[in-house]
Amino acid sequence: MRVVVCSWGVSASGGAPAGTEELLTLGRGVAAGLGTELGWLVVGPAPADAAAIAGRQGVATIDRLGDAKLTTFGDDVFVEALTQYTRQHDFRVLLMSQTFDARVVAPRLAARIDAGVVMNGLEVAADGGTLAVTASAYGGDTRVVYELAGAERYIVGVSTSTLVAGPAASSTPPTIREVAVDLGAVDERIRVVARSDASGPRIEDADIIVAGGRGLGAKENYRLIHELADALGGMAAASRPIVDEGWAEPARQVGLTGKITRPTLYIAAGISGASQHMVGCAAAKTLVAINRDPDAAIFRYARYGIVGDCLEILPELVRAVKG
Repeated sequence: MRVVVCSWGVSASGGAPAGTEELLTLGRGVAAGLGTELGWLVVGPAPADAAAIAGRQGVATIDRLGDAKLTTFGDDVFVEALTQYTRQHDFRVLLMSQTFDARVVAPRLAARIDAGVVMNGLEVAADGGTLAVTASAYGGDTRVVYELAGAERYIVGVSTSTLVAGPAASSTPPTIREVAVDLGAVDERIRVVARSDASGPRIEDADIIVAGGRGLGAKENYRLIHELADALGGMAAASRPIVDEGWAEPARQVGLTGKITRPTLYIAAGISGASQHMVGCAAAKTLVAINRDPDAAIFRYARYGIVGDCLEILPELVRAVKG
């Protein structure tokens, strides 16, 4: 039975959603370990670069569910569509990028088709018939390894922030199939009557991010994060504790329960480095940490570290940048 990567939605440029290639690379390794092939299930509009990505990643088959009801996300419609698909096309492992929507869909789908389910996955390993998932547990404070046994198939939600995409050894054009599902009788039980304004730049797409944490000391000091981010042409972000305290809006939260980012530069000011936060920024190409505690966990992840009071260092960085 195949390993299948499931994705939906497209990026702002019409390409595959962030993390798709990383998840396909992971899926290819799992498929090789199980001695089977890799498939890609695209729900709704297909990314413009789907065929090219599939060729690079060694995908044997792209299956697309193109029903008009799947143009926009709806919990009930997506669960029904995936249920019908998985009953027609068997699989051993179904991988999803762990987005908010996937958290809703994966457990419901697993219950419908009697599959095992693991969320908060960080890595999936396969050796012969043995499957193991390394996952984040207790809010990200620790890691746990689940050996998957007792079910014929499994659904795994994976955080793609720590994964790295890599091409397959050889490139072959995938088989592309349009798969029909009957969604005529499905109506959403919960309807969104007003959506939050999601216009403007998104932290997930930012190339430079400056994030603040409790080390800022007070809400009014969060302006220093904005000042440095503006000076660098980046975006301001925040750790969960200061979002919970109302210092920054939830859309700026980075971490396990916030946004997953992949910037070129990530500056963490007054952030201790708890694993919950690091899940959201570990994929940064360069991480700079500012913290007065020389033993802070953040320094284990940082390429560059500054030991000192961020309230003194941030203004100096702004002056240096504006220089």
